Amino acid sequence: MWMLIFWVLPLLAIIYVAWHVWTLLPLAGLWKSLIILVGVLCVGLLFMNFGRKFDNQPLPLAQAAYEIGTSSIIILLYLVILFLVLDLGRLVHLVPKTWLYHNGYTSLGLFLFLFGIFLYGNLHYYNKVRVPLDLKSSKPLPRAYKVVMLSDLHLGYHNPRKELARWVDMINAEHPDFILIAGDVIDGSMRPLIEERMTEEFHRLEAPVYACLGNHEFYAGHPEAKQFYQDAGINLLIDDATVIDSSIVVIGRDDRTNMRRKPIKNLMDNKDLYSIVLDHQPYNLDRAEAAGVDFQLSGHTHRGQVWPISWITDHIYECSWGSHQRGNTQFYVSSGIGIWGGKFRIGTQSEYVVATLR
Repeated sequence: MWMLIFWVLPLLAIIYVAWHVWTLLPLAGLWKSLIILVGVLCVGLLFMNFGRKFDNQPLPLAQAAYEIGTSSIIILLYLVILFLVLDLGRLVHLVPKTWLYHNGYTSLGLFLFLFGIFLYGNLHYYNKVRVPLDLKSSKPLPRAYKVVMLSDLHLGYHNPRKELARWVDMINAEHPDFILIAGDVIDGSMRPLIEERMTEEFHRLEAPVYACLGNHEFYAGHPEAKQFYQDAGINLLIDDATVIDSSIVVIGRDDRTNMRRKPIKNLMDNKDLYSIVLDHQPYNLDRAEAAGVDFQLSGHTHRGQVWPISWITDHIYECSWGSHQRGNTQFYVSSGIGIWGGKFRIGTQSEYVVATLR
């Protein structure tokens, strides 16, 4: 199944788009061949990044290869959608055949449309939305707490230290009592985090940080990722718990990538305290409810990052984004402050949550 998704579908999409580009552009064959070749090479960069082929290259070159490769797959998706719409329009006689053959006006229109969509998506990505959240505890608390919650920072080639520094400033401006991160702090390669000394930015945070692992920490290399968390001063909870002010217990689950992680019911040792669970991937929410969890923070989904993938994530997960209630258990699934791949948010948002626990 995964082989189909990562190899066969992109190959079919490239062939489909290449054929349309060849028939649509009113250019000589040499120029059309060069345009198609450049497009194929851009998509090829994506798979080279999966194989860490640029980790030994100069950092700016590796960053550019990552940006181009991961952006190209999203652009390819939108080209497929546009050409499918035009083909369907031609089948029902709403789109004249001449629009799709050696037509400069159609070519220019498609280019301007895509440029506008992805310019908007890029600007929208950099707009980090502040999401307020009110949590009410049925268990006694000595006072109200302000908590900043994040997920899916994906620090690496495309979210460098400069961007992390901006996020740290935003978090400190909230003056939280503590900070929660629901996994995927690291995108993949550890190389840019080490070279840019990103741990130094985490030390600027003015409140204690508690986090769990995500699936991308396993891609980065489990021991190296754990060392990064430690060097950054992040309290990493792997099937473990810590108590805050003798009234709140924060439980961090290992990511479900580890099939042998402990069941959530085995981590709920103290049900007299208000329980916050950090679980990167929002699966099996019924188990958190059955275990008596008060609140769970998750991420992972990004809500698909761009439409129409958001429709797929909404179908896969019981809750792919936002607040959700199951019995006495409240959930929040964050679409993430960062992102994997191309920096585009279309129909979704980059966000951080500011919760008040009363």
